[in-house]
Amino acid sequence: MNKRHLLQTFLAASAFSFGLTPAFAQAPTPIKFQLDWRFEGPAALFLHPAAKGYFKAAGLDVTIDAGNGSGGTVTRVASGAYEMGFADLAALMEFHANNPDSPNKPVAVMMVYNNTPASVMALKKSGITKPSDLAGKKLGAPVFDAGRRAFPIFAKANNIGAVNWTAMDPTLRETMLIRGDIDAITGFTFTSLLNLEARGAKAADVVILPYPDYGVKLYGNVIIASPKLIKENPAAVKKFLSAFAKGAKEVIANPAMGIESVKARDGIIDSKLETRRLQLAIDTVINSADARAEGFGGVNAGRMSLMASQVSDAFNTKTRVSPDAVWTAALLPPAAELSGILRK
Repeated sequence: MNKRHLLQTFLAASAFSFGLTPAFAQAPTPIKFQLDWRFEGPAALFLHPAAKGYFKAAGLDVTIDAGNGSGGTVTRVASGAYEMGFADLAALMEFHANNPDSPNKPVAVMMVYNNTPASVMALKKSGITKPSDLAGKKLGAPVFDAGRRAFPIFAKANNIGAVNWTAMDPTLRETMLIRGDIDAITGFTFTSLLNLEARGAKAADVVILPYPDYGVKLYGNVIIASPKLIKENPAAVKKFLSAFAKGAKEVIANPAMGIESVKARDGIIDSKLETRRLQLAIDTVINSADARAEGFGGVNAGRMSLMASQVSDAFNTKTRVSPDAVWTAALLPPAAELSGILRK
């Protein structure tokens, strides 16, 4: 046995003595990940691959934190507090266009919600059955709500006259609709519908006007990454997306199983309710007809350009949104890894 072989044997034995194998002797890459919202059903898409060890197996040390809105997620990734996050694409576009000189504007690296989850919801007793009925009505939503921010696009597409807005904390939105303080609300369908039911409304008594069903083909939530991480360690982003895709495929196939990982992070959730919320998200914005046509994870260039123009106008941004600046497909997993995630 020569000296080189002896040295390799010694190093390997040393690694094993510390509970390591030579392949994993290198420290994992830390990634702090910020969700868009609380630990609810859709969070399973990220919590499941973490719980299954898919990120760890890829050489990543991923920490997942709950969020309080897409705007906050974009800002925290831009500040460097988080390397990656999950946020509404419109919020990312707005940040880019309003902060043209920011040195650390996050970039979208994978499409998850191919359609915006935003909708207008009202109770049947209000008499609202179609978009045009909203003219002159009192609508309510938090000022940062994605549906409220994009409402001018919805209104233009459906020739809706002026409406009156009331702002409130997110926890009061559905309560105020039930009480009759407002005529309709905007919100994510899979969030507000279940919140209305929890407050005594029956699903049959709720009128839902989903933005995608009424001419508004905005994209929804995307995985974002800091340009610093993309530049310095693109391999880490690729590994994250591959591990995420593997977990997402399993969650889409078995939502109830996915909710187990959410329950492990927040023991007080109602598993049955959150499974239903997750299934609603899958059916309406993840495994939608548009998503199946475009393929999981990617975008349609023409649709992306149209959204950039619509957001620039509706949000009255300082500069025009540049689609090429907010999105890159360069780090997506190979097509073979993404095929089969969505099902007809």
